[in-house]
Amino acid sequence: MNRIEKILEMLNTNGKDSFLQHALALEYIKIGNDHLALEQFVSLLNDNPQYVGSYYHLGKLYERIGENETAISTYEKGMIEAKNAKDNHSYNELMMAKEDLE
Repeated sequence: MNRIEKILEMLNTNGKDSFLQHALALEYIKIGNDHLALEQFVSLLNDNPQYVGSYYHLGKLYERIGENETAISTYEKGMIEAKNAKDNHSYNELMMAKEDLE
């Protein structure tokens, strides 16, 4: 069983676990399936907008597929969530990613 199958099996058992959803999206990126990765990140952040770590990866994915305005918006949303969580490291990482696009 490959990693994606294992994660999917765990998700079937554990429901909408944010860590597993994030891990699944990263696995999809590794195999070059940006479409499924995008769906997974969007679903994760719709269900759990406080899962700050996914904003950076989703923004980078939008950059890679040429949707820079959506990437900027994603970074901005993540910055708001990071600020609310008092997560200065993530806030700064998102801010630098956003500034690189502007």
